[in-house]
Amino acid sequence: MRSVIITGVDRVEWAEVPEPEVGPRDVLLRVRACGICGSDAMYASVGGFPPHQGAMPLGHEPAAEVVEIGAEVTGIEVGDHVVVDTMRFTDGLLGSGGAQGALTELVLVKDHEPGVQLRSIPKEIPWHVAALNEPMAVAHHAVNRSGAKAGDRAVVFGAGPIGLGATISLKAAGVEHVVVVDIQPSRLRVALEVGADAVIDSSTEDVAERLIALHGEATDALGNGGKAGSDIYIDAAGAPVVVQSMLRLAKHRAVVTIPAVHKKPVEVDFGAILSQELDIRMAMGYPTEIFEVTDAIIAHADKYAKIVSHELPFERALEALELAKTPGAADKVVVVFD
Repeated sequence: MRSVIITGVDRVEWAEVPEPEVGPRDVLLRVRACGICGSDAMYASVGGFPPHQGAMPLGHEPAAEVVEIGAEVTGIEVGDHVVVDTMRFTDGLLGSGGAQGALTELVLVKDHEPGVQLRSIPKEIPWHVAALNEPMAVAHHAVNRSGAKAGDRAVVFGAGPIGLGATISLKAAGVEHVVVVDIQPSRLRVALEVGADAVIDSSTEDVAERLIALHGEATDALGNGGKAGSDIYIDAAGAPVVVQSMLRLAKHRAVVTIPAVHKKPVEVDFGAILSQELDIRMAMGYPTEIFEVTDAIIAHADKYAKIVSHELPFERALEALELAKTPGAADKVVVVFD
């Protein structure tokens, strides 16, 4: 069968690999859709993960159908539609340095444990929407890390998939008012469609002025004004200027949460923010959230579908990877299988 594999630095190619053999405790999945993540391009740029490992299979955002189960498997049936915890495979992280990737026709879940690697979903959920489960769990974990609660006011920088997913999760947590900041009007339109209360185009608007107008003016611990009244800040953009803007604007004891991947060091003046007594929290992966977010996707599939900007067939998977890594060309690309 065909699989998309990193074969060297900035080299991603098709490869023929053997079909998996199903053991008594294994589940065989036919991949039906697989999202493209920014980390796929990052892995390719360094020749694999860990760097330069070579021959690394790609794809870690799958939705799939169960096509065969071993004799000892319980809790799942042939024909089930499933979402996948790619971090719980016994042969390594699926598509992130493990033995398998999801940009292929068949994936084998070895040593299946009920409720651990797979969760069944209703068959009416479109495959391209189900494939959002993994990145939406990342966004949901960022919201959980932020401690956002009912009545809070939040601002999300970046209206890509993680920022949009965080917006949905913030509103589901009862956050009173969510502002999304981006430089692309098309992304900001989608942010409003998925539940943002207001948006700011930072290419044409003064973010500080608009945010203070929306969330009120606040102070630091010494009573110095000019701070926004936002309780929660989420960096889903990954640009140094975003971190610096958040730290400059944040009020006394606001929470700044960073799920974005920063590729370069970010300069922070800790002396300047001392009087703000900020909580700065990093958020990575989805320790518990992978199937927590599934209920939201099931309940609001139409809303999550707005996050997907492009669907390409499996035979165009290499093109999908190029499209996803080209700045401004696409927001969320999903590869769909026949």
